[in-house]
Amino acid sequence: MTKQTIMLCAGGTGGHVFPALSLAKDLLSRDCNVVFLTDERAIKYVRDKYDDMTVCVIPSSTIPAGLMSKIKGIALLGRGYLKSRQLINKYKPRLVIGFGGYPSLPPMVAAQQKDIITIIHEQNAILGKANAYLAPKADRIALSLPDLSSLDETDAMRAVVTGNPVRSEIADLYSHPYNAPDEGEPFNLFVMGGSLGAKIMAKYVPEALSQLPENLRVRINVVQQCHKEDIPAMQDAYVKAGISSTLKPFFDNVPEILKKTHLVIARSGASTVAELSVAGVPAIYIPYPHHADQQQKVNAESISTHGGAWVMEEKNLSAESLSAKLAELMQSPQTLFQAADAARSNAKPEATRKLGNLAIALVKGWDK
Repeated sequence: MTKQTIMLCAGGTGGHVFPALSLAKDLLSRDCNVVFLTDERAIKYVRDKYDDMTVCVIPSSTIPAGLMSKIKGIALLGRGYLKSRQLINKYKPRLVIGFGGYPSLPPMVAAQQKDIITIIHEQNAILGKANAYLAPKADRIALSLPDLSSLDETDAMRAVVTGNPVRSEIADLYSHPYNAPDEGEPFNLFVMGGSLGAKIMAKYVPEALSQLPENLRVRINVVQQCHKEDIPAMQDAYVKAGISSTLKPFFDNVPEILKKTHLVIARSGASTVAELSVAGVPAIYIPYPHHADQQQKVNAESISTHGGAWVMEEKNLSAESLSAKLAELMQSPQTLFQAADAARSNAKPEATRKLGNLAIALVKGWDK
C-alpha cells in the first residue's frame, strides 16, 4: 500500500514548531511520509531528533514597516512561494497543514492554488495574521480553544476544536503527580523566557527573589532561561541573595525540569500554556503586551479563570508585586496543589491524536 505524504509548514519559533513536530511524530507512527517546511530558526528544534521526516528550509519574512523593508519582505515570501511549489511538485502531498507564522504562508498558498486539501491549526485563542489570510480557503480550521469569535460564520462551519498538540515527552507528564513543597522544603522555580520574554524576566525576577525574606530565599532553586549577555549580572544577583540558580539561553531537557518544578514564571504563548497545563504545573503568566489582539493575555486567562494560573500584566508589574505573589504562594502549598490540579483539568492531552485523526480522515475522504 502506497504511503500517504503529508506536508507540515510552520514558522520557526517554538510556539509554531512544537505543535507541528508533535503532529509529525503522530503521523510517522501512522506510517505516513512527513515533509516539514519551515525557516532556519527551527533547525535547532529538529536537529538529530526526527530522522524519518524530510525537513526543508524555505525563504520567508514578515512584512515590516517601511517601503524598502516591505519590498524586501514580499520578495522573500515570493522566493518562498516558488520554492514551495517546487517542493509540492516533488513530494506530491495529499494534505498540507499550516501551523501559522509567515513561513507557513508560501506553501499553504501554493497548496490551495493546486487544490490540495489544507488544514490550518491555530494555537492561540485568536487567529494570527497568516492563518486569518489562509482560513477562507482551508478545508478545516483546527482550533486549540473553543473560541470562534475571530472566525466569520462561513469559516466557523469548518472549525474543529482539537486542542494544541504538545510534545510527547510533555504529554507523558499528564499522569505525573504534582508534589507541593511543604514549609522549609526546597522550592523549585522555573523561569521560561523565550523569544518574547527573556529580557523582562531578567529585569524583574532576580530583584523579586532578592526581596524575599531569608527563610524563603534559602529554599529556592531557580532554573531560568535568559540571554547569554544577561547571565553574569543575574548570576551575581542570585549569589548575593543566597539563591541557588541554573541559568542558560536554552534548555533541551524541559520535560525533566518540569517534573521537579513547583511553579513557573513565563510568557503565555499558546504552546507554553498548553504544555504547562498538560504537565499540571501552576504558573504566573506575564503576557506579552504588544500584540494588537492581546492574544497572550487571552491564552493565560483561559487557564487563570479556572484557577490554574495567575496573570500579572506587564504594565502593572514590579519587582515588589512579583515578590509579594511569590511569597504568598511559597507559603501556601495547598494553593499550589489546587492550581496544579485546575491547570491539568483544563488541559487537552489528546490534542495530537485528535489532530492526527482529523488529518487521516481528510486524506482518506472520510471527513466531508
